[in-house]
Amino acid sequence: MLRINKLIAYPLISALLLAGTQAQADLVVLQYHHVDDSTPPATSTSRSLFEAQMNMIRDLDLDVVPLEAGTRAALAGEHPDTNEVAITFDDAYESVHTFAAPVLDRLGLPYTVFVNTDAVGAKGYMTWEQLRTMADNELSTIANHSTDHAHLARRRGEPEEAWENRITSSLDEAQQELKNRLGVEEPLFAYPYGEFDQALEQKLSERGWLGYGQQSGAIGQYSGKTRLPRFPMANAYGQLGSLKDKLMSKAFPVPAKDLPDGVFEQNPPRLRFTPTDAISPSRLTCFASGLGRINFEVVGDSIEVQAPKAINSRRFRYNCTHPAGNGSFYWLSQQWLNLDAPED
Repeated sequence: MLRINKLIAYPLISALLLAGTQAQADLVVLQYHHVDDSTPPATSTSRSLFEAQMNMIRDLDLDVVPLEAGTRAALAGEHPDTNEVAITFDDAYESVHTFAAPVLDRLGLPYTVFVNTDAVGAKGYMTWEQLRTMADNELSTIANHSTDHAHLARRRGEPEEAWENRITSSLDEAQQELKNRLGVEEPLFAYPYGEFDQALEQKLSERGWLGYGQQSGAIGQYSGKTRLPRFPMANAYGQLGSLKDKLMSKAFPVPAKDLPDGVFEQNPPRLRFTPTDAISPSRLTCFASGLGRINFEVVGDSIEVQAPKAINSRRFRYNCTHPAGNGSFYWLSQQWLNLDAPED
């Protein structure tokens, strides 16, 4: 067993990194909530930052593509030589209609708005009339974000039948409402709070839907259809200094099916994965939410990542990055869901 500590490097058996290897291009999905200067800071992107982000995408000569088409191409390995970008908004806040959408319309960039239907028309949210206008816009896609934006993973002690009824209602009633009011029925779903478990993933799979979380990373051939990553773009995470690395990132070469769904029993949880030969432990760097850089261990052909102490927040992440050639990085974000912490 080998422990990787700071800059001390150990080889992983049979893992060879060819310097300068060009990784396949992938899809990077950006996730927004509010785009305004006066909305809650934790979920807001300022207007000036949003415009600067769009300018950086243009300066990098990256194509912005519709979410579903871009996702399916990435999953199938059919992307062009350079990364593509998709733009998404959760919750259908009014600022998206008044500011973000006009910017994107002017630039001719497609985007997707995920709607929690019970909130439509409430203070700070779009109205059905505004959403109808968007639905008629060839650049925009309206998709499902549940009825009430509830926590959808099965709760501790929740009877399976009660959970089944709750989930079926939230998923299908929202989909039917969007169909009835807007004539849209997209096979796309964004998990409220980015929370999911294996059983919830199965519900999306049964419906043939793609499922998007809030863990960071690019979408590629290794990604899972019901646990697709997106990069949060609120002010704290979307600053230009780190944006280029995110826009040029690559899907981490570990199949999503080999990773846990994020619900854990042991805190801190342990993440174990077996990488391809593209990954060398000497060039891998891992972080945990609120703790900064953390160590990991090489165990046989696998890598084990574990925070040094328990993390008591409801959601947190282990992020690992590794050079992918040409200045880009493989990016893995494992979201953890602490079911013992209060729902927010």
